[in-house]
Order: sequence, then structure tokens, then C-alpha cells
Amino acid sequence: MATKKKKARSAKKASLKSRARRKASPARARSSRPAVSAKQQFLNAFDREHATTVRLLRAFPTHRLDLQPHARSKNARDLAWMFAAECGLLERVLTTGLDWSKPLLPPTPPESLDAIVTSYEANHRRVADLVRGMSEAELYDTVKFPVAPRTLGDVPRLDFLWMMLHDQIHHRGQFSVYLRMADAKVPSIYGPSADEPWN
Repeated sequence: MATKKKKARSAKKASLKSRARRKASPARARSSRPAVSAKQQFLNAFDREHATTVRLLRAFPTHRLDLQPHARSKNARDLAWMFAAECGLLERVLTTGLDWSKPLLPPTPPESLDAIVTSYEANHRRVADLVRGMSEAELYDTVKFPVAPRTLGDVPRLDFLWMMLHDQIHHRGQFSVYLRMADAKVPSIYGPSADEPWN
């Protein structure tokens, strides 16, 4: 009788171990994947979102750059230029830093949409190259940037990079509304649009 009980306990233990191994196997598979660094995660998103933004910019009618939905809104040219200007700001943050003793004014936009997109693409490449050449530690060095009205604070470079990328995504959504107002086709962004259905 004791032998039977012992065998039953052994069989139960073996069953539990087997079940535990089956449950653990997906976790083991996940842990075997190479870890993606914080720097690479940003670069992946930076390049992916850039490609989508360029598609939207190139979809805009070149003769409608003066479109201004409201007196307090930017016109289409100035809004499109923000993407290039913000990449230029990122380049300064990663190299010389920002001089807050002077007004932080964006450069004047070019007249043509093609020149705006060309500048945006060039600025994007320079920022991506700068980030690739930096160590993780350098990306956590801080820069001075407004964190509240009339208040400068220390912001890690990597946080600043993500903040500017999110700001560009925000303005891209804004620009998609300008596209519709200009009677242009709106490309898909994170999913289908009325002009680019996924069926």
C-alpha cells in the first residue's frame, strides 16, 4: 500500500513539473530574443514615423500651401515646415545645446513644398546619425528646456527626443485635417483612411 502511495506521489510530482515546463516555455522563448536597447527603440520609431509623415507631406497639393483654417492657425506651409524645424531643434540639442539667453525662433520656411520635404528628410537623417553615434549614457545627459511657464528644467536627451517625436505625430494629425480641407487624399497612418481602405 505504501509503495502504491509513493508511486502516486511521484507520478503527481512528475505531472506538475511537466505542466510547469509547458507554461514556462513561452517565457523562455521570449527571453531568448535579443533585447532592444532604449536607443534602438527610439530609432525604430523615429524612422517609422518619419516615413509616414513624408507620405502625408507629399500628398498635399503644392498650390494650397497658403491654406489657413483659422486666423489663429498656421497656414499649411508653416505647419509643414514645423517637421523640418523640430528636427533642426533636435540636432542642436544633441550637439551645441540650446542658448536660452536668445529667443528660440524657427528659420523661415522655403516657398515650395518640395524644398520643405527635402529639408525635413535631410534634418531627419542628421538626427538619426547623431543618435546612432551616441552611447546610452550620453542620451541620458540632460538639456535645459521649459517644463512649465517661465520655468527651465533638466530634461534627459532621450526624453526630449521622444517628446519631439510625439509632438511631430500630433502635428501630423493636424496636417491630415489640412489635407482633407485642401480636397487631397489622406493616406493611411495607423490604419485605413477613407482614401486608403484596407479591404
